[in-house]
Amino acid sequence: MELDKNRWDVVVIGGGHAGCEAAAASARCGGSTLLVTHRLGTIGEMSCNPAIGGLAKGHLVREIDALDGLMARVADAAGIQFRILNQSKGPAVRGPRAQADRKLYRKAMQDALSAQTGLEVYEAAVEGLKIDGNGRAVGVVTSGGVLLSAKSVILTTGTFLQGIIHIGKSQTPAGRVGEDAAYGLSKVLAEYEFRLGRLKTGTPPRLDGRTIDWASLDVQSGDNPPVPFSFMTNKITTPQIDCYITYTREDGHNIIRENIDKAPIYSGQIASLGPRYCPSIEDKVVRFADKARHQLFLEPEGLDDDTVYPNGISTSLPEDI
Repeated sequence: MELDKNRWDVVVIGGGHAGCEAAAASARCGGSTLLVTHRLGTIGEMSCNPAIGGLAKGHLVREIDALDGLMARVADAAGIQFRILNQSKGPAVRGPRAQADRKLYRKAMQDALSAQTGLEVYEAAVEGLKIDGNGRAVGVVTSGGVLLSAKSVILTTGTFLQGIIHIGKSQTPAGRVGEDAAYGLSKVLAEYEFRLGRLKTGTPPRLDGRTIDWASLDVQSGDNPPVPFSFMTNKITTPQIDCYITYTREDGHNIIRENIDKAPIYSGQIASLGPRYCPSIEDKVVRFADKARHQLFLEPEGLDDDTVYPNGISTSLPEDI
């Protein structure tokens, strides 16, 4: 093992939403902080739907902002459609939501971290922890054998710890498509008797916006004027776009019913539970068999990106289905 000559107050593992906030918060509090991530270029990457907030989650983003966190300000810089959900109901259940431009969000988050005094960023895969005689984590060990010493270690697990992508019967170890999963850390956590569990999320196949008959769809415009997330944002200056609404049909439901045995969540290939409030299209068709159609939101992923996110049909069915 190559011993490093540096010691930080805090080392944060992971450059996703939680890791960025943890690293920035540590540095804001005056701690010398190191953020370690697989790839510098994917810091602030929005793994699934490029949206911030929504029901309940929007409250959380506002709370992060009240603690001087980054997410709300970055969302305001990158948001291309802002809406307050449940506006007809009381303030407690209204949910601010912003559709974000993927590239703008990633850049804004990386810029915010670069501007933070006391924060360094290091590109490496963390495969182990250094534990002292009192059972305390005092550093991390990279896949290259470099020891990065710290008084405290923060682990933000995300989707990378023993991550597996399921597409039908196909299983691919990955944290995100095209990015390696992390295995060494899971082994270390198990050795120290942490209870390891598995969470399942889902994502839909993306659409090419150039192939969509937009004129046939219902328009869903954002709020005018858009309401910022952050209490410190005076005005949204990023160009705003429309989203669109369409629906599934019975013939599509029939295809799913005929091939439900090929869905990993129903075949037994996936043992964990899916998110309660974000069911897959397979779940919707099976659990709500009386529904002739389900609503879909077509959400552009960027101002200069033809990729469209069809919110409402997350699935793990095979590609041909």
